[in-house]
Amino acid sequence: MPGMTAYVPDAERGLRRVFVRDLTVEARLGVLPKEVVPQRVVIGIELLVRDESAPAGVGPDRLERVVDYGAAAEKARLVATTGHTRLAETLAERIAVACLEDSRVVSARVTVEKPDILPHVGAVGVSVERRRN
Repeated sequence: MPGMTAYVPDAERGLRRVFVRDLTVEARLGVLPKEVVPQRVVIGIELLVRDESAPAGVGPDRLERVVDYGAAAEKARLVATTGHTRLAETLAERIAVACLEDSRVVSARVTVEKPDILPHVGAVGVSVERRRN
């Protein structure tokens, strides 16, 4: 996610980083009249997740012990493509909060980019962070 400081795994704190980069969806997002139809939206997700095998161990090689990045991507896709969201901030917040539904996720950073909205600009967007209380 360009322009964002990445979460860093921290073995001493028992944390790993899980990420989804450049998830591209067609979503109805925006306040402009032309944005009532779906447009290309690019989503990035970074999760800081509890790592029960840190700092020195290796956990069981089983999917159920980890936060599944495929499931996180699918959750973000569903949130982004359901209904019409006016603000990129709201969409990013909804995705971040949805990621926190997994109790192993300590914090979530989500970036929502609209690459086709302004001429001569690669993308515009927003990044948010939400943390477990």
